[in-house]
Amino acid sequence: MDTSDPEIRFDAEGVCNHCRMYEELDATMPGPDEARIQLERTVDRIRTIGRGRPYDCVIGLSGGVDSSFLAYEAKRLGLRPLAIHFDNGWNSERAVHNIEMVLRGLDLDLSTFVVDWEEFRDLQVSFFRASVIDIEMLTDHAIAALSMRIAREREIRFILSGTNVRTEAILPHAWAHAKLDFRNIRAIHNRYGTVPIRTFPSISTLGQRLATRRDRIEIVSMLDLLTFDKAAAKRTLQQELGWQDYGGKHHESVFTRFYQGYILPTKFGVDKRRAHLSTLICSGQMTREAALLELTRDHYDGDILTEDKTYVLKKLSMSEQEFAAYIASPAQPHEAYATEDQYLRILRRLRSGARRLRPRPARMQTGRPD
Repeated sequence: MDTSDPEIRFDAEGVCNHCRMYEELDATMPGPDEARIQLERTVDRIRTIGRGRPYDCVIGLSGGVDSSFLAYEAKRLGLRPLAIHFDNGWNSERAVHNIEMVLRGLDLDLSTFVVDWEEFRDLQVSFFRASVIDIEMLTDHAIAALSMRIAREREIRFILSGTNVRTEAILPHAWAHAKLDFRNIRAIHNRYGTVPIRTFPSISTLGQRLATRRDRIEIVSMLDLLTFDKAAAKRTLQQELGWQDYGGKHHESVFTRFYQGYILPTKFGVDKRRAHLSTLICSGQMTREAALLELTRDHYDGDILTEDKTYVLKKLSMSEQEFAAYIASPAQPHEAYATEDQYLRILRRLRSGARRLRPRPARMQTGRPD
């Protein structure tokens, strides 16, 4: 990591706050024996609660290594997952191949949600016009909302998440925005969009909390209970399922590849590989020297970059001139538009005020009554 994260801090030993944060997280992680016990208990709970139903858990499947390996392990542990996929129109051929291989090799059922393209394109273009950094927030939000929706509709109590500490812990706040913040999505779209939002899956932080309490849905980061080594996971998937590697993190999506490989470094000065590689260093899966060497390599070669750029602009109906103007325009914080956090702060102040206005109960009399 370096000062491309404007909020980075280094201590007296020259260690940054991200590495210190990882150390704190790692200290809370169970050791191998405890993790095995917790995994067995978790699997037993999922099996028991899901007994008598067609599926006992939901897994979002993108064709990437994390979600594919999670599905592989869930099946190996005797669970009966329903795989779901949010098709946002940007799947690479390799992603489609990997999804097919995982489904066929593990004998999984798939529920696919194909987004209305004009609606999703309008949302993405709105984020371009807003000049905010986290365009991928749209896909991440929809996947979270869709997972919760399907779990509720099918009365499935568990959502298995591929997020994990050992490969994803480090990500600067300045490089992303809260994924469940639909208020921010709607505010940006209200300003710049033209197509009404009718089918895009949506949820809020409060909505997710309500669903987890009311419907007793649990989100389980199962990879944190496994010995999750990214390189070893890829080898297993390749050997067992015919899965194919796609290069960088989340490059199973053409748009994500172009966003992380060109838009982020060119417009925002952000090389997201720094965060991904730093996490692998902290978890002992890569040496610092190997990571620094990786950073000297291009995200992808020039021919693929040209193809991706042409494809992305055509699919978004954006001209070269419009895209160049976007790249040259100053970046704007997500907080320049309404956010859920602003709304939640108002709610907290109102609740605090209501508590202060609430009449206090009379003190208990401890003496002898008259």
